[in-house]
Amino acid sequence: MIALEKFNQQLKNVVIDKNTIFVFTSDHGDMLGSHGYKKKQQPWDESIRVPFLLKYQGMKNWQPKEMETLIDAPDIMPTLLGLCNIPIPESVEGIDFSEHIKGGEDPSDGVALLSCAHPFGQWNSINMGGKEYRGIRTKRYTYVRDLTSPWLLFDNEKDPYQQNNLINKASFKSIQTKLNKILMDKLKKNNDAFLPGMDYIKKFNYPVDETLTVPHKN
Repeated sequence: MIALEKFNQQLKNVVIDKNTIFVFTSDHGDMLGSHGYKKKQQPWDESIRVPFLLKYQGMKNWQPKEMETLIDAPDIMPTLLGLCNIPIPESVEGIDFSEHIKGGEDPSDGVALLSCAHPFGQWNSINMGGKEYRGIRTKRYTYVRDLTSPWLLFDNEKDPYQQNNLINKASFKSIQTKLNKILMDKLKKNNDAFLPGMDYIKKFNYPVDETLTVPHKN
């Protein structure tokens, strides 16, 4: 708390406290042994969920609050541009949540897209089980497909640690069908053909190692 107070005072001293946006976030989580995996890239919550804290004292009527909105990584840039009143390029795929942060309606459909075009070194396909996938995360469900079929379905409300994979369970058939349609519609909207990972490797001329993945060095 003392460090935070000193930080806030320093911002005031250099007169940027009212016109500076601060964001605390991360590009990924870490499995840390959950489900028998380590590192990132995997579609479980330990890997995909990250903190997102935003502070902007220059925003009118701003009050600290917690929001349940699902913000995806591509949404951060357009949201910051929106808060700065800077035009957002038409090519940007993310959603601008700036008005929602100010108190307006949620502009999203409440669904975050999950995507692994091709696993790289920390989760390679040869000896770590890495594979391409696409999926969605709603407030309640996680649904993921690999190249061949539906792969994961979790009811995160009843199963917060994602221990019970409900894929192809008869009692969840309608939910799985609904989530699959949402995913397919999103992929179509993004012109994502969901090709094998090596197709993207060849297209963008990335190097691969003996595990057929892009090498990763710490």
